[in-house]
Amino acid sequence: MKYRIIVLDLDGTLTNRDKEITPRTKEALFELQRQGGVIVLASGRPTYGIMPIAKELKLHETGGYILSFNGGRIIDCKSGETIFAKELPVSSNQKIIRMAKEHGVNILTYEDDLIITGNAKDEYVGKESAVNKLEVREVEDMEGYVQFPVVKYLMLEEGDYLAMVEPKVKAALGRDYSVYRSEPYFLEILPKGIDKAASLERLLTHLNMSREEMIACGDGYNDLSMIEYAGLGVAMENAVLPVRKAADYVTASNNDDGIALVVEKFMLS
Repeated sequence: MKYRIIVLDLDGTLTNRDKEITPRTKEALFELQRQGGVIVLASGRPTYGIMPIAKELKLHETGGYILSFNGGRIIDCKSGETIFAKELPVSSNQKIIRMAKEHGVNILTYEDDLIITGNAKDEYVGKESAVNKLEVREVEDMEGYVQFPVVKYLMLEEGDYLAMVEPKVKAALGRDYSVYRSEPYFLEILPKGIDKAASLERLLTHLNMSREEMIACGDGYNDLSMIEYAGLGVAMENAVLPVRKAADYVTASNNDDGIALVVEKFMLS
């Protein structure tokens, strides 16, 4: 098996429009596990939001890895061990929350298995809650409440407006932060050096494997780094244009068994 490890973004990649893994894709991944292949679920979702899919794919039994918060956490599913973790400095919480207020956008972060936000009725908070199956806690005073380290913040607003906010936030926070949009309506703020490629490099070192043995599949802007990094970078047919341009191979869409086709073509003997 030339490619021994496959890295899968979730939304728009592994899961279809109903946020489900299709039967053909699931069977291809189970066969890959039987043949000794390694599966990594790499998502901007918080860890709790990835766990149900990891369990569905039996990664807790067969082995596999979760790369959550776009790489802010790496977890060994079988042992439960956290291989890597990086958080934003507590000293930056107030600054980031105030910045959202200044630009008139809502903001959320995470506390254990909860989403914390100042406006629980926001439609984009609803989207994040539904995808991750996390409850939402509305707090009146975000600045006063978030006095603990967090992995990331999401600023939330309609895409065209958030596109104008993004460069201002980048300029204000400077070089110690990673700031990018994972969806048109989600602006992610993470510690510097946290992206999917950087964390996959850490995981490969841990596994004593090379990037030439890795396939990475994705559809969104936050997948670009890992698609450029992997031995074989795969874009979904439904991927944003920069991801399709950067990919070595374009597969079918997330609704048409795109991941199954990749596994069958490049990994199964």
